[in-house]
Amino acid sequence: MAIAARTAHHVRIAHAPPIEHRQLPYPRLDWPLEISGGQYAPVAWNDISGWSADDHLQAYKAFRISCKPIVAQQGPSTDPKALGTSLRDPCRAARAADLSDGASAKAFFEENFRPLRISRLGEDDGFVTGYYEPVLDGSRSKTDIYTVPVYRRPSNLFVRGFAQDAPNLPNKGPVYRKIGRRKLVPYYDRAEIEDGAIAGRGIEICWLKNQSDLLFAQIQGSARIRLEDGSTIRINYDAHNGYPYTAVGRVLIDRGIIPKEQMSMQKIREWMEQNPDGANDVRRQNRSYVFFREVPLSDKDEAVGAQGVPLTPGRSIAVDQTLHVYGTPFFIQGELPIESAQSKTPFHRLMIAQDTGSAITGPARADLYFGAGADAGRVSGRLRHTMHFVILVPKSLDPLARGRRMPLPDPRPSEKIAKLFPQVEPAKDSSRPAEPAKSAAATPAPAATVAQASPAVVEKPVPLPQARPRIEVRRHRYYRYYRGVR
Repeated sequence: MAIAARTAHHVRIAHAPPIEHRQLPYPRLDWPLEISGGQYAPVAWNDISGWSADDHLQAYKAFRISCKPIVAQQGPSTDPKALGTSLRDPCRAARAADLSDGASAKAFFEENFRPLRISRLGEDDGFVTGYYEPVLDGSRSKTDIYTVPVYRRPSNLFVRGFAQDAPNLPNKGPVYRKIGRRKLVPYYDRAEIEDGAIAGRGIEICWLKNQSDLLFAQIQGSARIRLEDGSTIRINYDAHNGYPYTAVGRVLIDRGIIPKEQMSMQKIREWMEQNPDGANDVRRQNRSYVFFREVPLSDKDEAVGAQGVPLTPGRSIAVDQTLHVYGTPFFIQGELPIESAQSKTPFHRLMIAQDTGSAITGPARADLYFGAGADAGRVSGRLRHTMHFVILVPKSLDPLARGRRMPLPDPRPSEKIAKLFPQVEPAKDSSRPAEPAKSAAATPAPAATVAQASPAVVEKPVPLPQARPRIEVRRHRYYRYYRGVR
């Protein structure tokens, strides 16, 4: 059941007068399930390739982690997203069950969810990339080796509608800094910050070896920093400077530096290490800049996603948070270069939405989390692939059942009504050249035939509007004198 018509319908409604001032033949209907810019169709469990072979227990464990904050939510939600608070019921069941085998976990998902194949409007597949948590060397203080600061959120950073110390700021949209007491201007971009616009304010968390290390930490959204004394700290995304993200890989492709088919995170890093001057220019094409916060997690724990729960390697994904609800299961199927850059490893896996990113947009778009370290970085850096997406919707939102309750449109007018109000084609302009004759078999009955059958219908010329009268305005003498003095 695609929602193409519904998307267009809502665009028109957005620019229409308030509904109470309009005469509508039908009341506004609530559609079964609305996901902006997307289309979906029900699918049977047996028709999902690779569903039965997946390790559902691992997906169930990741789902239970997401369920803790979901179950803790109280009261109705004002969130306009399609799933709303519908995950509460399956989450309560998951928290109560505590399953320990794959067969029971598979049965749990099939009993509590309805699978829908989902994609962007007019497309068949979705798109995936990969991300990981880098492990970088750093220092708590600036040295001759560690010269690049990792900044926490500056105190002069403002986002409209949010307090300056709000724990969760949006990862999209404009960001400002204050000049004087009232004036707000766009925040500094990457080049300005790298040139020292906010240096010396005491907001440095730690220091890294080079700007490339910082860039990759910002792209991934988190990193583990191994300090000189042997300890490890973790930094997580906290805010951004308000500029849209520009992929440095795309810049390198457009400039013909790295071919598209060879593009990977490793290729970008290698080129930047070999071309430090060029890397400085390419990096600054991405004006977006990320600020971090230090999080108190041990080195054995995984990074925390935007939902506020630890991510599970191979089971957590980042999705478009404006469309989807954290905790939603997605079954992603296709082939990915997991074993090597040339391999086509079958990937049929149930993943849980637990994170987001500014570059992750659309109803069937996901960033797959592979864990921490160099191996995870090599795998995730190779991914830019189309895949099939199946979203698991709680049965309380079953679009088939809800669609059956939608009223049908009124029947077409009767034949008697149609005769009373015949449709007559307008008279043709004789000044135009005649069209070539068509065969009698292919030519429909002319409009004159309809007019003869209904003599009450008389065509009248449409009157043209009369020309507006010309009004001369005489200016007073003192007015002309005043204008001449000026």
